[in-house]
Amino acid sequence: MTRPNFFKQLWWFRSSLFLFLTPVVLLPLPIVVAVQYPERWREANCAYALLIMAVYWVTEVIPLAVTALLPVVLMPLLGVMKSEPLCKNYLKDTNMLFVGGLIVAVAVEKWNLHKRIALRVLMMVGTSPRWLMLGFMLPTWFLSMWISNTATTAMMVPIVQAVLDQLKEHSYGRIEIAEENGGISNPAMDKDDVEEEKTEKDGEVEERAFTADGPEDRKQDPEVEAAYKKLCKCLCLCVCYSATMGGIATLTGTGPNLVMKGQVDILFTRYEEQPGVPGVNFSSWIVFSFPASVLGLLLAWCWLQLMFLGCCKPAGLEDRVRVKSIIRREYAKLGPISFPEVVVLVHFSLLALLWLLRQPGFMKGWGDLFTEGYVSGSTPAIAIAVLLFAMPSRKPTLYTKDDLSDPAPAPPILTWPAVHEKLPWSVVLLLGGGFALADAAKVSGLSSLIGDTLTVLKGIHPILLVLIICTVVAAATEVTSNVATATLTIPIIGELAIAIGVHPLYLIFPASLATSFAFMLPVATPPNAIVFAYGHLQVKDMVRPPPLPSCYLWPCPPMPLCLPMGISR
Repeated sequence: MTRPNFFKQLWWFRSSLFLFLTPVVLLPLPIVVAVQYPERWREANCAYALLIMAVYWVTEVIPLAVTALLPVVLMPLLGVMKSEPLCKNYLKDTNMLFVGGLIVAVAVEKWNLHKRIALRVLMMVGTSPRWLMLGFMLPTWFLSMWISNTATTAMMVPIVQAVLDQLKEHSYGRIEIAEENGGISNPAMDKDDVEEEKTEKDGEVEERAFTADGPEDRKQDPEVEAAYKKLCKCLCLCVCYSATMGGIATLTGTGPNLVMKGQVDILFTRYEEQPGVPGVNFSSWIVFSFPASVLGLLLAWCWLQLMFLGCCKPAGLEDRVRVKSIIRREYAKLGPISFPEVVVLVHFSLLALLWLLRQPGFMKGWGDLFTEGYVSGSTPAIAIAVLLFAMPSRKPTLYTKDDLSDPAPAPPILTWPAVHEKLPWSVVLLLGGGFALADAAKVSGLSSLIGDTLTVLKGIHPILLVLIICTVVAAATEVTSNVATATLTIPIIGELAIAIGVHPLYLIFPASLATSFAFMLPVATPPNAIVFAYGHLQVKDMVRPPPLPSCYLWPCPPMPLCLPMGISR
């Protein structure tokens, strides 16, 4: 076998190599520590398991959710923690909060309520490129607060593609572009376009170019083609950016937020005067994150205009009419709002209100009516989810004048097969694995050891420390799952805050936001991968705009300045 073929074979089996060599390469760590510091053997064994999981999460040699199950195997075998208390971490209160929220989100998706909201917003905004972009960003941003970022992006991008196809087919070339070097507007000279038919097959976009009818091949004006390509890139990026910005706004919007909540609850239970009182609830998080989310959305909108649209003038009347027509046509396909949609909308709104008003902070919430500490965010989430399995999907005959030919009972709004198919169980396991890892680190003493080691950073000003943490975390999340990044970094950041005498939320809140700021690579987040798969973007297009989304990290750290600087013990 030649050397190139040997390395090629080695590359093919890289996953197996990482899987089996990682424990062997890291094995000296617990052995050396056990020999030199016998009293630290448990911390060393826990660190050994943590490093193995970190390598597996970064390289993804096995699915992330499978790696999250490793504490159940490694921690008992290494003598770090008993299996029974360890396994309880996989269904903690935060996990149930996530499951309840996702079940409600499945109902929204099943009855196309999210699509109706998105199309309705698009009908309300203008159809010039910049307002059309905002029209796509607003519903994506709002829906991503409540349902999966991936599902929202997967729903919005086909609508974007349909609009782009209409613009391509009906002479997008009427839009005038101001030249970058002189600022002089040149109208498109050639009205004969080469039409492109885009079809989706097996998840990939297939392009077929064919000339318009005529005896001679007709050419697209280069300036018009460049303008169209810029608009394609702009609209695709605006969807994945706004999905990310929407996800950070609420506690259930994205996985890292829930990882943060679970870790903060652990810290507050250990160090606060009233154990069991949650450190973060829906209201307290939204007060911090919602302004940051709005700021990020507006900055992304302005930045994408600057990068891709420039001095783009509004489209002609005919183009605006055509864009409106396709949006109205898609909306008409949904028909009038149905009874199941109304039921889901009412339950969805009720859940949001229950979350916000349980412990609003500025007044007593409905949670104060019950025994203190007994009701949490998972209580209304599961209650609303259960109701959706009981509510009928057809208006009861008692309240309708229609003569129904089918007297059989109506199926419920939600069925378990639908939930089982669409619920991302892998994220639930990821959350549980992170909590199990944190619990093992606490029991073994590794958390305290890390905290004591990090006291050397006490001399750094907290604001500078926040900036450093955000930069490191944002860089890591570009190549690693954001949930895995949050799981690995947030417990360490919490111990760092306690060690240097800073309130944990001062460091943890900005770091939690930073774990979601993955804009630069297609593999960084599922929304990035979805928009990239449609074929309008290259990697350089995704790398070029993010200086602003990445620099958006810098205005975030001052936001937690309202928090107390000293932790109460």
